[in-house]
Amino acid sequence: MSLLFKGRRQGGAQRLKISPLQKLLMFFNDNLRQAISSLGELTRTPLASFMTIAVLGLSITLPSALYVLVKNLDRVSADWQQASEVSIFLRSDINNKDIQQLLTRLRSWPEIEKLEYISAEKALEEFTSSSGFGDAMQYLDDNPLPNVILVYPTQKHTTPSSARHLLDKLLKEREVEVGKLDIEWLERLHAVVAIARELVFLVALLLFLSVILTIGNTIRLNIYNKRDEILVMKLVGATDAFIQRPFMYTGFWYGLLGGIIAWITVALMLWWMSSSIKAVIALYNQSFHLSGLDFSVLFGMLGISILLGLAGSHLSVRRYVAQIEPK
Repeated sequence: MSLLFKGRRQGGAQRLKISPLQKLLMFFNDNLRQAISSLGELTRTPLASFMTIAVLGLSITLPSALYVLVKNLDRVSADWQQASEVSIFLRSDINNKDIQQLLTRLRSWPEIEKLEYISAEKALEEFTSSSGFGDAMQYLDDNPLPNVILVYPTQKHTTPSSARHLLDKLLKEREVEVGKLDIEWLERLHAVVAIARELVFLVALLLFLSVILTIGNTIRLNIYNKRDEILVMKLVGATDAFIQRPFMYTGFWYGLLGGIIAWITVALMLWWMSSSIKAVIALYNQSFHLSGLDFSVLFGMLGISILLGLAGSHLSVRRYVAQIEPK
């Protein structure tokens, strides 16, 4: 009898033994079931769920749109930097031999990509043909225009500070009388871009905080609505982690769906604004293609929105689920 009981006990222990692989499969199966169940909970209150998702999505839309615009503004400024040039006006008392020697020296500078020499005679011809004062120019005894060299810096030296340093270096040459660098507007553009970056960061920080608080409050209300259910689960031995998991998945779905709404909204905004932006860029004789909504941006937006949803859920479930205890 004792042997039979012992065999049954051993057989029962063998039947109850679970392998690590089975535990892992049960864990994923349980999480998948709770994730689908939490998504179904959202469909039971479609209006309230949609309003929460819309708030999250629209809150992410503004910083995302600003980020894309700043990113494209960086591209525009980079293209304009490559077109920057330094104009140096030569002294009138130097001859052609001095000019050729100057050109030879400048071509050896590592900061310079190419040079374009415009003689005083050629400059006068171009001014006469394009200005409309051709008849008046005939009454001049001497050519008032100087010899000019247009200096195009390399891409490494197209930033405002590098270009200004190159101008100072050119002014030290004895053949150079005056130098001109149209870089002030570029410095202003850099300042505007820097302010825009800080604005994107501050706006994103404030809106992300509001999203976390909104989702946290929504999850808190869901917890209170299921207070009786949570009490029963705790009476039968359910752990806080098991009870908290569906609410965490609810925050996940809020974040995922809100990120998709934000991405679609930003895409529509850029499509709406693309013609106006291209018209402005065309005024500066620049070809430009508005971009920024690639897969990296999409995954970034989804990742941020999911993290915000999980953060808001975590704040509520860690506090309010623990407060619900059977007496």
